[in-house]
Amino acid sequence: MTVRALDPKTSDAAGPLTRKLARVVSLSPEELELLAEIQTPTRSVSRGREIIGEGRKCGEMFVLLEGVAIRYRVLHDGRRQILNITLPGDLIGFPACFFETALYSIAALTDTQIATIPMPQLLSLFARHRRVAGILLWLFSCEAAMYAEHLTDLGRRSAVERVAHFLLELLVRLQAVGLAEERSYRMPLTQELIGDTLGLSVPHVNRTLRQLRDDGLVAIEGHRVVIKDFEGLAALADFERSYLSRMRISEALAQG
Repeated sequence: MTVRALDPKTSDAAGPLTRKLARVVSLSPEELELLAEIQTPTRSVSRGREIIGEGRKCGEMFVLLEGVAIRYRVLHDGRRQILNITLPGDLIGFPACFFETALYSIAALTDTQIATIPMPQLLSLFARHRRVAGILLWLFSCEAAMYAEHLTDLGRRSAVERVAHFLLELLVRLQAVGLAEERSYRMPLTQELIGDTLGLSVPHVNRTLRQLRDDGLVAIEGHRVVIKDFEGLAALADFERSYLSRMRISEALAQG
């Protein structure tokens, strides 16, 4: 199979899933076409609306094309735990579509655009195109690795370490779809949402951000986050980007 890197001149026209994957693996013209197919047609989901509801049947997956969504669980007393932030290029609906009903809810944090992948289409793609199936399996593995880091956040990292790790993870993930500069990005979350992600109160998040700023590690300019000392922040958070960017997918596919 002939593979090629995504042409930088046309990368802006490609869907965010394609752009993200093209950073880690060369894609054939056929694979580019397949990825384009599962990123169309699109539909809008307004800010605050659910994409997937906990306890409801979900027989399809989605690709987030524009905007930001959150995967979360609400406890019986109203407390919310955000499990992950969903960004453009991410797949939505795993593992919900493999259970009788969804285990968690996913809601649009901003106005969003999504593409729907019915399960029969997804399973047919797996059966007929093993390289694409392998690439999507890699995406699921990336998500599992992020959950492991988040568990470490809640179980062992201090508040300042959690926030530092979160800011760096978001930078690397946004860079993967061209939504962050080398050391800065627009923060898509409020302090309340950051707290619900990291298990911290809003005052605690505020104090922690102020501490990182006073230590010269981070600057907050309105909604913009500037990482002033990447190495220092990474050392503080024990952040190692390998779980986000150093994957063996190309090597594995070459052996397939």
